[in-house]
Amino acid sequence: MAIGKLAEINFQVETKSKVTMKILLVYPEFPDTFWSFKHALKFIRKKAGSPPLGLLTVAALLPDAWEKRLVDLNVISLTHKDLAWADYVFISAMIVQRDAARALIARCKQAGVKVVAGGPLFTMEYEQFPEVDHFVLNEAELTLPLFLTDLTKGHAQPLYATTEYPDIQQTPVPLWPLADLKYYDTVSIQFSRGCPFSCDFCNVTSLLGHRPRTKTATQIISELDSIYALGWRQGIFFVDDNFIGNKKQIKSEVLPALIEWRKGKRGMPFSTEASINLADDPELISLMTQAGFTTVFVGIETPNEDSLTECSKNQNKDRDLVESVKQLQRAGLQVQGGFIVGFDNDPPSIFQQQVDFIQKSGIVTAMVGLLQAPLGTRLYARMQQEDRLMNDFSGDNVDGSTNIIPKMGAEALREGYRKLLGQIYAPQFYYERVLTFLREYHPPKIRSHPDPQYILALGRSIFHLGIRGVERAQYWRLFFWTLFRRPRLFPLAITLAIMGFHFRQVTKLHVG
Repeated sequence: MAIGKLAEINFQVETKSKVTMKILLVYPEFPDTFWSFKHALKFIRKKAGSPPLGLLTVAALLPDAWEKRLVDLNVISLTHKDLAWADYVFISAMIVQRDAARALIARCKQAGVKVVAGGPLFTMEYEQFPEVDHFVLNEAELTLPLFLTDLTKGHAQPLYATTEYPDIQQTPVPLWPLADLKYYDTVSIQFSRGCPFSCDFCNVTSLLGHRPRTKTATQIISELDSIYALGWRQGIFFVDDNFIGNKKQIKSEVLPALIEWRKGKRGMPFSTEASINLADDPELISLMTQAGFTTVFVGIETPNEDSLTECSKNQNKDRDLVESVKQLQRAGLQVQGGFIVGFDNDPPSIFQQQVDFIQKSGIVTAMVGLLQAPLGTRLYARMQQEDRLMNDFSGDNVDGSTNIIPKMGAEALREGYRKLLGQIYAPQFYYERVLTFLREYHPPKIRSHPDPQYILALGRSIFHLGIRGVERAQYWRLFFWTLFRRPRLFPLAITLAIMGFHFRQVTKLHVG
């Protein structure tokens, strides 16, 4: 319905308006965070992880006749000429980009350009941005057509929002040609929105709902074709909050289509996010690896059963979490993990328990954060009722901040967290974890596409990590162990060594 309405709007704009709109889509800069990979990207001379999928999708929803440009402040600068060209600046941002978004809005207002804002940050906190001219909140497939209708009639309103969820089988292919892909390490696409689970600290369901809404296999193949046609051969990240939320469709339609699509193609390994119950379905795992999935992020959160009960992470309970992780690794999926400390039921020993679990499981990329309560979550409501809220939700998973008063005491939590991060990302622990993982991992065979930057990264890693780095001994042990024992995994081993450098820099920045 929304797309049909949008087509009608496009027709009205293109036939009745003598001058097309000039839309500048601007993405604020990310701070130096766990997932920014800023320190690692320098090794391959990339500037950002991935292009802004949300803005590129919004661009595809705008009338065809309108002129559009993308400025991703993570890779290029915003110039006075850009702002002078634009009729409107469209901004999308996540919570962690809050400060950068404020600075960007101030600059646009100083230049006299009207600002249209949407995305998670503004959907949750629009009242904190009075300078914005128009808010197009929630999911753009529903709210953007309403804004465009009013805009073409000359009376656009300050706020557009909805409590409904769109049918994303009508969502168009993002306008990838707007992005200069040479600056990026990966490209993101989306198969589904929403999650069937009810973790009380997660705001996914409050933003996107419990029932996973999915695209068709045909849509996904069209998006991959459009990216492939631009010459992209590197990684593709499916940004779904839970890729396996609709197992039936994944197994019967999407994965078979991806397996067929991959035939005869080089490169483009896939990664995504999924719940740990993926480990219970060998058929699903096999289909994913055949389709080219090599990495999956899993919300482990905690090895403490009482804390899992507290946050309603029921899918993680009553199982051997270490063994579940290793099942995925043996089947060909590198597991990246999310962990949290600061639950009410966390004992004083939780910090060492987390270290022991992370080391034993071989989860190399272990994102450990303090418990935070995003607006709209059940945790937020409970903390508000108990008068335990403080500060703003930062949106940064590893900055050592929390917006709740912890039961174990703030000082005990901060000190335990500082030691935890310092331990798991110390070279001795980190490289030992890499070896633990590589001993288990049996990746799918994907014909690689050689990239000179990745070859040069090897030389840079030898210089910065093997010669100048504090981890020299660990680096060379990993280097030769992999070269002689698991030579097929040698490029991955070097990549993980470089990622470890990034994680150490971020850890030093936030927790010393």
